[in-house]
Amino acid sequence: MSEDLGTVDRAILNAFQGGFPVVERPFEPAAAALADHGVEVSGEELLARVRALDDDGVLSRFGALIDAEAIGGTATLVATHAPEERFDEHAEIVNDHPEVAHNYEREHPHLNMWFVLSVVDADRVPAVLAEIEAETGEQTYNMPKQQEFHVGAKFPVEGPQTQAVDCSALGPEVTPTDRRSLTPEELDLVLEIQDGLPVTATPYADVADAIGADTEWVLATIKRFEREGKVRRVGLVPNHYALGYSENGMTVWDVPDEVIDEVGPAVAEFDFVTHCYERPRHEGVWPYNFFAMTHGRSEAESDERIRQVRDRMAEHWDVGEADWDTLFSTRILKKTGIRVADRAEANVEST
Repeated sequence: MSEDLGTVDRAILNAFQGGFPVVERPFEPAAAALADHGVEVSGEELLARVRALDDDGVLSRFGALIDAEAIGGTATLVATHAPEERFDEHAEIVNDHPEVAHNYEREHPHLNMWFVLSVVDADRVPAVLAEIEAETGEQTYNMPKQQEFHVGAKFPVEGPQTQAVDCSALGPEVTPTDRRSLTPEELDLVLEIQDGLPVTATPYADVADAIGADTEWVLATIKRFEREGKVRRVGLVPNHYALGYSENGMTVWDVPDEVIDEVGPAVAEFDFVTHCYERPRHEGVWPYNFFAMTHGRSEAESDERIRQVRDRMAEHWDVGEADWDTLFSTRILKKTGIRVADRAEANVEST
């Protein structure tokens, strides 16, 4: 599908995977910012093009990308072995647990199933994993995030390089707080925007109408959430498969503990590394403590990007062939998304 995109659509995708204005009529200033980069569109045309990208499946959604961990609850990455002869049965058992948000088959001789567990209470993780182990007869390996170096998940396309467009300064002046809990009104807002904003000329006002709030309050709260980290960014969230990013490689590394704080930020500088974390090793089974997700549009591009990560690693330590691996996803087994609603509801402050 990415090959069918025209120059203007490519410019829009490159420009607004973040930094979209949080103002009552955002498409006019967004179009003006594009014009400053040589892409002439009106606010009305920009709206129509974003709507068409959404309708055609090029976008996963348009709106605020919520950081579920900042909203409440916790999520963790888990690996397990699914015997080949009963792989589908094993997947069904895992997927039947509502706490499982994503599940992938990945290329590995033993740990061939990887899923994300999303729970309201971190104390629930051991219980869910014990249930899965009892039902499947296979051990699970919990790999919670120990350090986050980068979460970007941006996917540029060939065309006008308009990534410098950033309208995030447009919006109300707000003061961030250190409050972790949500008010009931904030919960209503989170539930309304978790799957995206309406693709209309006045998306924030339409959200305000839906929850019975003032538009000014919705604008200020979304902008404050962005400043507080509850919203990672506001903009277009592309369907990376539609853009041709079919090579989904999870690179894993056995980085010496004494240099991991240097390696993490260095690898996170690559714009093609969408996620970058430190996670625990598991003695005798899993020797790797550093995860960097890369996405490529071809095997050759993916290999080149992994080589660049390896070269960057080698600037900090002597990387051997046994010190790293790449696990490509071969099948999406479940993808329902992080359970933001449950986690947000559990994090509402008591009155």
